[in-house]
Amino acid sequence: MMRCFSRSPDLRPVLLLAMTAGCGSYDNRGLEQFASTGQLVALSGGGAGAQGACLTCHGVDGGGDGTAVPRLAGLGAGYMVAQLDAYADGRRQHPQMQAIAERMTRRQRLLVSDYYAALPYRSKVEMSSPAAPLLYTKGDPERGLPSCASCHGLSGEGVGSGNPPLAGQPAAYLADQLHRWRLSLRRSDARNVMQQISLKLTAEEARTLSDYAASLSGYPPNREPPAASRAARHADPRNDASRPPLHEGG
Repeated sequence: MMRCFSRSPDLRPVLLLAMTAGCGSYDNRGLEQFASTGQLVALSGGGAGAQGACLTCHGVDGGGDGTAVPRLAGLGAGYMVAQLDAYADGRRQHPQMQAIAERMTRRQRLLVSDYYAALPYRSKVEMSSPAAPLLYTKGDPERGLPSCASCHGLSGEGVGSGNPPLAGQPAAYLADQLHRWRLSLRRSDARNVMQQISLKLTAEEARTLSDYAASLSGYPPNREPPAASRAARHADPRNDASRPPLHEGG
């Protein structure tokens, strides 16, 4: 069958005619809509190929695996685009994510970020949390440590477009990110705020803060207002990391 087809080039237009016969003009609006949401990139991996499909690690619902893979559902689209850019240019180092991001086109990064940002985040943790560490709510001015809540919110909801929610993220993932900041494996903060913080935290403090942040329930993020569009946020250096602390130590 395959040999016969390859020797008969005229069969190709005949086959196309047979496929469309009686069906009228082909309407590809459904396919375009499917691709425009970024769902196609999430399912196929875009330029990274099937082995780089986002859903294989982050899930169809963008919830992550609850252990080491972060949830993407409901995160800011601008923030996620900035992280993919950071993976692609090496400012954020992770072998698998770097290989995926650098093979995606810029448009694919935008599409898949918009897709996951639009997915609802439904908290799977209990509403009650352990007692809040003072470092999370108050910081430590004498050590130059701002409170985590000043940028990430008392409920872990994230404050502003450049500060990601911590609620719904696995404790192991949060602790690993603090470790990566400390080792300069993440350098996507234009002001090096998170690196400075990570260097001042003890290992025990980093674990305690990660465990507490992961226990927070947060809340589903609101839809972005027009003024906070991706184009507007992309020009802001705070998009790809945390903004300057609300209250500097000292």
